[in-house]
Amino acid sequence: MLSCFGFFVLLFLIAFLLGSVPWGVIISRAFYHTDVREHGSGNIGTTNAMRTLGKVGGSAVFILDFGKGVLAGVIATLFASQVLTDLTALRELCIATGITGPNPDDTAVLFRTTQICLSIAFLGCIWGHIFSPWLKFKGGKGIAVAVGCLVSTFGLTGTLLELAIFIILVVATKYVSVGSIAAAIACPFFALYFFGGNGIAIALCFIAAITVIWAHRENIARLRAGNENKIGSKKTQS
Repeated sequence: MLSCFGFFVLLFLIAFLLGSVPWGVIISRAFYHTDVREHGSGNIGTTNAMRTLGKVGGSAVFILDFGKGVLAGVIATLFASQVLTDLTALRELCIATGITGPNPDDTAVLFRTTQICLSIAFLGCIWGHIFSPWLKFKGGKGIAVAVGCLVSTFGLTGTLLELAIFIILVVATKYVSVGSIAAAIACPFFALYFFGGNGIAIALCFIAAITVIWAHRENIARLRAGNENKIGSKKTQS
């Protein structure tokens, strides 16, 4: 039987492989006889898919990428119940890292373990999408996947708040990238609120957010240069 650490590693690998499925490439090749990477910004995500494949193709890419995140959360929840077979080790982990009190009951251990599993799946799915092994460790920018992950990780309230930040910034600036980056910046703060003193889960969410911001480094450079593509613009970069 796997140890709790073994379960965590296995969960990360499953989430990574799930996130690595490049739906933007698959949809564009299978239904549009082209490769989304050869158009616009070359990105496989929703924004470039919308510009390249149109609303139907772009929406399909978003839904499937979003679905990867949702499924990762479901798998994480199932894993949490399996990890509890190593309850003694989990209790020791919770006490050693200070994420529970000195004498946590089974409910507290399950609660904190579920948070850790959700955060592991969150990070794994994001990394799989951004560093897809099927695309020579390149990929998308992780926004649609992150939204899907947030449904389980932060719940409906946290997801809606993140979406509100994204929408408000996009409407105000006309830059999709600004909304995406702002939502990523907000993620660790929501983790602090929803995860309380669970430092492990908070740290994993922080790493995921930093990765998403890093994936937008070219957008940040274009924003600073004043030539980032606005919504409705005819430019090809995004």
